[in-house]
Amino acid sequence: MPKPSPESPCISRCHLDFDRNFCAGCGRTPDEIAAWHEADDETRWEILAQVARRKTAPLQRR
Repeated sequence: MPKPSPESPCISRCHLDFDRNFCAGCGRTPDEIAAWHEADDETRWEILAQVARRKTAPLQRR
């Protein structure tokens, strides 16, 4: 059975964190947000994996 198509992580709370270069709402980078609409399922799953890693990574202080 094929893997289902991934749903967008967008929660309609866009807030780009320029220090960390990703949206505080969905966890995607600007490039990932722009690519999502045209991306195939494999690419979307890769983006979601990156989002999961970002959300669990400790904040790095500058």
